Amino acid sequence: MKHLVFLSFLFISSLAFSQNVQVDSQTYTAQQLIEDILIGSNCISNVVVTNVRGGNFNGTDQSYGYFDASGSTFPFQSGVVLSTGKLSNVPGPNSSLSDDDAINWDGDSDLEFILKEGNTTNATIIEFEFTATASQISFRYLFASEEYQENNSNTCRYSDLFGFLIRNANEQQYTNIALIPNTQTPVKVTTVHPEIPGGCAAQNEAYFGSWNDSTAPINFNGQTTVLTATANTIPNETFHVKLVIADAQNYRYDSAVFLEAGSFKLNTDIGENRLLTTDNPLCENETLLLDASASNGSAYKWFKDGIEIQNETNSSYTASESATYTVKIDLGNNCISYGEITIEYIPNPIVSNTTLIACDDNQDGLTIYNLLDTEQTITNGDDRLVVSNFYTSLLDAENQQNDIQTPSAFENVIPQQIVYARIENQNQCFSIAEIALDISTDTITIPPFETCDDTTPDGLTTFNLDDLRLIIQPNTPANATINFYKTTDNLFSEMNPLPDAYENTSAYAETIWVKIENGIDCYVVSSVDLIVLESPQFSTLENVGYCLNSYPETITIDSGLLNAINNNPTYQWYLNNSVIPQNTSTIAINETGRYTVTVTFNNGCSESNSIEVKSSNLATIENITITQASENNTITITTSGEGKYQFALDNSSFQDSNTFINVTVGIHTVYVNDINGCGMIQKQISVLGFPKYFTPNGDGINDFWKPYGVTSEFHSDINIKIFNRYGNFIKQINPSQSGWNGTLRGQPLANDDYWYHVVLKDGTKYTGHFSLKR
Repeated sequence: MKHLVFLSFLFISSLAFSQNVQVDSQTYTAQQLIEDILIGSNCISNVVVTNVRGGNFNGTDQSYGYFDASGSTFPFQSGVVLSTGKLSNVPGPNSSLSDDDAINWDGDSDLEFILKEGNTTNATIIEFEFTATASQISFRYLFASEEYQENNSNTCRYSDLFGFLIRNANEQQYTNIALIPNTQTPVKVTTVHPEIPGGCAAQNEAYFGSWNDSTAPINFNGQTTVLTATANTIPNETFHVKLVIADAQNYRYDSAVFLEAGSFKLNTDIGENRLLTTDNPLCENETLLLDASASNGSAYKWFKDGIEIQNETNSSYTASESATYTVKIDLGNNCISYGEITIEYIPNPIVSNTTLIACDDNQDGLTIYNLLDTEQTITNGDDRLVVSNFYTSLLDAENQQNDIQTPSAFENVIPQQIVYARIENQNQCFSIAEIALDISTDTITIPPFETCDDTTPDGLTTFNLDDLRLIIQPNTPANATINFYKTTDNLFSEMNPLPDAYENTSAYAETIWVKIENGIDCYVVSSVDLIVLESPQFSTLENVGYCLNSYPETITIDSGLLNAINNNPTYQWYLNNSVIPQNTSTIAINETGRYTVTVTFNNGCSESNSIEVKSSNLATIENITITQASENNTITITTSGEGKYQFALDNSSFQDSNTFINVTVGIHTVYVNDINGCGMIQKQISVLGFPKYFTPNGDGINDFWKPYGVTSEFHSDINIKIFNRYGNFIKQINPSQSGWNGTLRGQPLANDDYWYHVVLKDGTKYTGHFSLKR
């Protein structure tokens, strides 16, 4: 091994008072960086650097080299650093973005293959071979990156890649040893970070070191804690190591890996750390055999928390306390291998024994128990503990064998049997609790629970079991729970408890089962009969009308009760929700409103029925509007009154509409009827029409011309005049006369068209012409 004490001394001396990490890319060759800085041990031999690659910065800088952190807060004093950017951008403070690139600076296919990620660039690589005399080597390192971005979700998605790849020189397959402890997960930004608010949950946060501000000794946004890379080796065989770091996807946001000087050491594996933070501590009273056997080990010394354990010189040691245990193994030729393990202990769960009391219908001491009911008691309510299983013997519980398959419905085989629960914490440390099985000897008698039938008289109705619970509670312990079941199988298995609103399935009478529990213990089991009582049933009552024109005469309304026989009903009537004195099945009334009757049977069941009595009256005809002397004569009747009316014309059927269409000319009778039976009124009307011709030839048919519907009764003041085509007045027709006979001064007029002029009392005028044909 070459010694560079003078050069190193000069360099370190010049930087001794610096507050930031300092770097040197020129003083040391890659061989010196590995052999003299990283390893620095005669017990690791045949160290040969076989390949170096990094960024080309025109000879002024490199992407790897030596770092000195003396006088700074950086965890390492010195060592080797590999970066995906310029080495000159590694030193702090963290006040600028390290974001370098170089011409033809490619990635690395081995790194991509091992980490199963593609498209790397800017790879810095140092490969070397070595031979060791121990079965394991290790070195310490720290990863830092600009891709650590505090409170930024990019930290959850992007990371540069690095790996410490090692293989036997005679083999081709690499193994990556840059892993999160006790896992196969590679160390990178996305696998080691705290919680990123609004981005992602923490990942392996115990191994995240810090976010770096402007006072940091290195120029990277964040860094891991100090980690250890460990590899298994075969003594005296050559192994090949590839240290590689690369940008992922693009050159942006550089990263670096720092290797501690002199940390490349011989190791002996005595087991992984047993820590609370990694969820694998030892349990109370548990021991762990530490085996440091080495084929070339000649002497062993064991240390506990740095203090030698006297008289412990064997290759193995049994640990029984929390501590950091170290073994020092003499491999000969002044070579020492070290093994180290940190052990932490946690106490076994604190548990409580208990008694579980169940109910036994035949008092033979054998019944069904729900062992799960004891969980809160035996764990003392500690929700961090779990009952893994129940067993019928202590030995089975300790050895986790022959567990009870259905603890929710365990049937004991002997009275007062004891079963055992195994309770574990999150680290599988366990304690055993005893559960003594006993039976209750209490009894209770529950009277039948009666409920009135609903409106469908079938003996099936809904029972309010919460009301039944209130009846039972005074005879039970304080705070007892009461549940109802349809069958005893359901009761003892505690399956399918009945809902508080339960509809019976057997008409009129049904037996259900009651389980009363005092805490986790069964206080008593019993049964109760559900009885459905007959309720009043009614016919549907139709609303009726009361004729105001008949007041104070009365009408009779009926309760509509259908099943009065053998039930001794009583009646209470209400008008518009106010009590009235009537108390019989039918009552006489002469007042309108909503009448309600409540019928109560001698079994206490009550139901109500209602009828609406509406005001009605004989109609008053206010007006009759007639459209006449038209192609479509119509009649519209306007009425007033409290009733509901229908209308008819002459002998036609009654209709709801008050309008009639296509009415013929002449005299008609209109009828208005109250549908509530308050009577009918009628009135005659006349609809005018004008004949188109007449034939005054003495045959008794159509010998006179006169408007249809004209009578002295309806038209005493009508004015009807006839003119010839020249406008000469010929005849005025009196409503009481039969009409014009086609003569003038006793002489027949010739066949021709003649004109009429008709004026009604209201001033309405009609004019037109007609033909005289003989």
